Amino acid sequence: MTAWVVGAATLGPLALAWLLTAWVRRYALASALLDHPNERSSHTVATPRGGGVAIVVACLAATAALAAAGWLEARLATAAIAAGGLVATLGFLDDRYNVAARWRFLGHAAAAAWVVYSLQRIPSVAVAGLPLDLPVLGPLLAGILIVWMINLFNFMDGIDGIASVEAASVALGGALVWWLAGDGSGWLLALVFAFCVLGFLAWNFPPAKIFMGDAGSGFLGLMVALLALWCGQSTPHLFWAWFILTGCFMVDATTTLVRRVLAGERFYQAHRNHAYQYASRRHRTHKGVTLAFGFINVAWLLPWAVAVAMQLVDGALATALAFAPLLGLALYYKAGNRAAQAD
Repeated sequence: MTAWVVGAATLGPLALAWLLTAWVRRYALASALLDHPNERSSHTVATPRGGGVAIVVACLAATAALAAAGWLEARLATAAIAAGGLVATLGFLDDRYNVAARWRFLGHAAAAAWVVYSLQRIPSVAVAGLPLDLPVLGPLLAGILIVWMINLFNFMDGIDGIASVEAASVALGGALVWWLAGDGSGWLLALVFAFCVLGFLAWNFPPAKIFMGDAGSGFLGLMVALLALWCGQSTPHLFWAWFILTGCFMVDATTTLVRRVLAGERFYQAHRNHAYQYASRRHRTHKGVTLAFGFINVAWLLPWAVAVAMQLVDGALATALAFAPLLGLALYYKAGNRAAQAD
């Protein structure tokens, strides 16, 4: 694949996402589509919302163009457009009309089912060198992962820029390990996705001029899960590499969820009890916490992911070692501890 193809597939979506975000922001301001602060908010100023639509439109348009030109596998492009479009549409409707949770879940499950159907096979992950090929349970676990990732990004999209930085860094790292050790041209979609997010991030970086909303956050989670599974189906150990790259969000959200469930709380209700939210209040900065997530992704998680991609270390072992200090940070910042909110 020539350099000009890669350049066009990255800089074009970057510019398109930037321009579309600018247009959405003007429309939101003119239509008073603002996210007003409330008791669960981490922001203090009414801010335009719905900017994630720009990421979706730019990414899906670029995906269709690459597939039409023969630079991207049609099956992968169709899965991204169909499942991503469904999740984004549900998120957009929820942003505007507050769709009931059961209908959102059914839509997310349908999107997950489409992705699983589109996969030729579920990645056969290995633990301590022993492959775990689960022909029956594997598709179910893959579907659960996709639904969890969709909601994971929604849960974690609570301060300026954090979901954008996470998605862009995960996708760029995933594209690198895919290119280094995988096969096919799927890494190109990971690059397209990352640069679409970066185009939006120019407007979303702290202090944010626009929020992405559920249409954007759900789409980010769907795409990360789709890319991880697609990469892993042909090169199974790379699934661990992608999983490692999601560590910051995965550890914070999972720790928070488990502690809330154990405390008997209604875990599905909105809250401000994630570790990153406590950190942003303690240090009184969105930018610092968002940049810290990006730094951890690049300086700590990416080297582990590359080591797994080059088969220098077992994927399950690397995941445990990479996640251990992140769990320590989550507990230090009292993830899921409702009592700490009153401190």
